[in-house]
Amino acid sequence: MNIHPTPYDHPDAVKLQDEVMLEYAVRYDGEGDATPLDAGMFVPPQGLYLVVYDPDGRPVASGAWRTQDANDEGYADGDAELKRMYVVPEARGLGLARRVLAALEDDARTAGRTRMVLETGTAQPEAIALYTSSGYEPCTKFGHYREYESSRCYAKPL
Repeated sequence: MNIHPTPYDHPDAVKLQDEVMLEYAVRYDGEGDATPLDAGMFVPPQGLYLVVYDPDGRPVASGAWRTQDANDEGYADGDAELKRMYVVPEARGLGLARRVLAALEDDARTAGRTRMVLETGTAQPEAIALYTSSGYEPCTKFGHYREYESSRCYAKPL
């Protein structure tokens, strides 16, 4: 498997984003993720978008981080927010999410970010297990879904 920095609006990234939105819609009764995002948020050194390709060149996983600083949505100065972590169903269980997560943490640390934060939900127990087993701890809710009961927020010092 090959991990490549890829623009957020690259066709392979868009394909994976479309797939994760469909999965969110199933898990959250028709709702995808409405967090406002744009390609500029993931341009180094302010962020990074990664796509994982299998040996046949198919995009099978993604993940990204973007810079966040203190604002009215509950972020703190120095935050890097994890976004769009996704692995296609046929590639799950291969450790790809853990590899992408480690690469994103390393990149955010190199960019001077001091804490990685993420928001997930109760309908994603696999994500919660990944993050807690990777050293993330529950934190004060932040971001677009901070007022949702199903929202869960986690943080890890970088």
